[in-house]
Amino acid sequence: MGRGLLGATTLLCLLGVLQAFAIEKKGDVFKKLACPAFLMFENVAYLADMTFELPCKCKPEEASSVVWYFQKNLHSHETTVLTDFNGTVVVDSSHVRSGSDLLERFSIRMFSLIVFQAQVRDSGHYLCGSREGNFFYGYDVDVQPTGQITVAFLDSDQHVQDDYTAEQFRLFTTFWDWGGCDRCGVRGEQRRIGLCFVQSAQLSPRYRTSLPNVTSCGSRAVPAHFPHLIRLRSPEVAIRSCLAPCPQKEAPGEGVQSISNIVYKLGEKPDVPRVPMQYHNQPSRSSLVIVCPGARPEHAVAWDKGSVRLYRSQYLIGVGKGMRVFIDHGNHLHIVRLRRSDRGTYFCWREGEMVAGFRLSITFPVRRRRGPVDPESLFVMRAVGIGFGIITSIFCLAHLGRCSYRKPARV
Repeated sequence: MGRGLLGATTLLCLLGVLQAFAIEKKGDVFKKLACPAFLMFENVAYLADMTFELPCKCKPEEASSVVWYFQKNLHSHETTVLTDFNGTVVVDSSHVRSGSDLLERFSIRMFSLIVFQAQVRDSGHYLCGSREGNFFYGYDVDVQPTGQITVAFLDSDQHVQDDYTAEQFRLFTTFWDWGGCDRCGVRGEQRRIGLCFVQSAQLSPRYRTSLPNVTSCGSRAVPAHFPHLIRLRSPEVAIRSCLAPCPQKEAPGEGVQSISNIVYKLGEKPDVPRVPMQYHNQPSRSSLVIVCPGARPEHAVAWDKGSVRLYRSQYLIGVGKGMRVFIDHGNHLHIVRLRRSDRGTYFCWREGEMVAGFRLSITFPVRRRRGPVDPESLFVMRAVGIGFGIITSIFCLAHLGRCSYRKPARV
């Protein structure tokens, strides 16, 4: 017992030393990077609904915390403070609602700003500084929309967009690396995201870019007299088929396998993937959005209904008109106007591994027979009786009046 406590104490001490070493290494980074004498803005671009991280690349050694500021436009009097002035704001990403305000979708960890599910309105200037208003580093963030995104299915001989050349600028697409295969062991798909960039000699020199005279189309470095570039060229996604092997998992022990065989002894083993299962009851004619647990828009995510693969070549939003079942660019599965045929088990793949299942049941309103003593039946009978009485009274009055005004017959 004493040796166990001694070992646990030694392990905790080692963990503390390693943590202190990690923080010290983080501090060494700031010692190597000197803050610029003239504040410039580093250009970065993302797709809407993505999560991005902005590290504070430099700060004085004596600063133990940082404050992040957001300005939509440079030199604007409207500045949003993204901190609690202690640099310790932490948000659980699983509780972030899509489309919520920026103040509800950010987190600060180790001097870095993390923005969850970025929206187009989050584009602007992000500044890392002190609570006194001294700025250390700045970013020019461009969040490009997905509403008019261009999709190219390379297996169908579709091609990406050609460059757009004007007199003062040239528009082109900068693609990220191919993402991983979204399934394993069967045919899957992989995506390559491309963002709109512009090349021009008239860009503002205050914005730092990876290439000279090149920045993203929504950057504040673009001159104001230029047209709205994102309308001339939208972001795009290239999709192609892939086939990846599944990683080998450790086989269950002999005892576990024997218990499994006993459980399914009376019948055949069902061919159902062993993943966490969620159960949903949804009323008919309603709409449903299913989210893959732990998945983000930049992840490789796929959906299956039972053994049917829901490939993006058929189910990606915008592929067909009036789609009732589709996958959006944030990897969410949408089902509109639920029908009886939509019930079943939906499986979610994340980064090539099946991670969750959703058992969907459709409920319908119960129709019951009305009896003569139901309030609705009594109301209908009363209304019909009153109407019948009124019509009968009018009929009788009309005949009485006709008889009273009839002239006597001549002799």
